Amino acid sequence: MAVPLNILITGATGFLGGHLVDACVREGHTVRALVRAGADTARLRSLPGLELAVGDLSDAASLRAAAEGQDTVLHSAARVVDHGTPAQFHETNVVGTRHLLTAARAAGAGRFVFVSSPSALMRVREGDRLGIDESVPYPTRFLHPYAETKAHAEQLVRAANTPGFTTCALRPRAIWGTRDHAGFLPRLIGAMRSGRLPDLSGGKRVLVSLCHSDNAVDACLRAAAAPSAQVAGKAYFIADREETDLWAFLAHVGSLLGCAPASPRVPVPAGRVLAAVTETLWRLRPGPPGTAPPLSRYSMALLTRSSTYDTSAARRDFGYEAPRTRAEGLDRLLDWIGSQGGPDAWTGHPARPAPGTRPPRRAPQTERGDSTR
Repeated sequence: MAVPLNILITGATGFLGGHLVDACVREGHTVRALVRAGADTARLRSLPGLELAVGDLSDAASLRAAAEGQDTVLHSAARVVDHGTPAQFHETNVVGTRHLLTAARAAGAGRFVFVSSPSALMRVREGDRLGIDESVPYPTRFLHPYAETKAHAEQLVRAANTPGFTTCALRPRAIWGTRDHAGFLPRLIGAMRSGRLPDLSGGKRVLVSLCHSDNAVDACLRAAAAPSAQVAGKAYFIADREETDLWAFLAHVGSLLGCAPASPRVPVPAGRVLAAVTETLWRLRPGPPGTAPPLSRYSMALLTRSSTYDTSAARRDFGYEAPRTRAEGLDRLLDWIGSQGGPDAWTGHPARPAPGTRPPRRAPQTERGDSTR
């Protein structure tokens, strides 16, 4: 077992943060989870020995209290949606990270692991980028406020590294896995199931690096335990061991859940124009609070730019090997979807059946009267 640590985890009620909490508790660490007032903490309260600290990244005093007595901070909380003002992204992703760094350092923490994103390197205009490593510089102009603020927060974290306070940043892209209801995969499969997702690839093969939640968690724990000299002030790409043909993967997952593939096929230039127009109209007349435009330039870039990452630096410095394969992750996801009531419950959208498709691969347990959460 790893040397027991006192670990503060932010974003604990979210997807990745929740899996981080589980892994740290399982490994015998003493875990404190930062949660916002009013958040649903029922699952967290069921975990043995977990301490909850009520606070917010915008409240420096609450962060000081949460960090007290903690020797390690795993910072996964962020504004990750693709809508909002630049000020909203800056307040959470940059100012919040600065507050947490200050609190952790003042509390005497020795390790700060920041969950960043490859989006920190996304430029306004660029083509496919295959197998890139950490030598790629930050842009001077960013595609989206999320990308810009993650880059600025990452730079704050790396610059904060000093003897006795080791900081590093991890860059997982498109995290997927069980217990995710709001990430890229349930959103895209939900749109596909309801017939609202066109094939934006234009017939182009879009190669991407995804990251299963188990792999992201493994990287975080390895970075937290690695010798300081090996990770100090560095950033690392984290990804599944397989490269993924994005639109073929979406079609495959959709077929296992009994729905038609994305259609119609839209040429990439036309999709870019559509995204720009949609985003502009949304700014002029936004939808209900908390909702995102159906298509944006940022999401269009994520869906049409090939982006794969070299993880050899993470392997060299802290032994990252992506323990969960894509096939294993998909099997676990399908089992979990069945336990939650099936694909409709997972995505919130009923299917538009594909001609000749079979029913979903696993019958939902709720059809037998179960109600597993």
